[in-house]
Amino acid sequence: MAHNKLPYLTQQDILNALTAREKLGSTGIGRGIAIPHGRMSGVQEPLALILVSETAINFDAIDNRPVDIFVALIVPDGDNKQHLKTLATIAEKLNDKEFCKQLRAAKSDNELYQVIVSQP
Repeated sequence: MAHNKLPYLTQQDILNALTAREKLGSTGIGRGIAIPHGRMSGVQEPLALILVSETAINFDAIDNRPVDIFVALIVPDGDNKQHLKTLATIAEKLNDKEFCKQLRAAKSDNELYQVIVSQP
């Protein structure tokens, strides 16, 4: 969990950052994928948390499809250039249908991790 990597932030702080961005508009990018993200002071480098839900969730995505792949991203506050670069990289990876198929097929955290690290 992100909280373990950022012990100086509370789980509520992380949730608040993600929720604040989501209030501006859904981060559901379509094809069952969402990239909720938030900026936080005190964070030194981007941190991503990937969750694949067994049951898709209505997330007000741009294509109105429910979402089952979530990539939650916490980035340093004020580093807009890095934030946009990180979002673009993640979106590019998630545009690969085979990669998304492998994410959805993963049966454990370890399998999910292996799918992610095996990507070029």
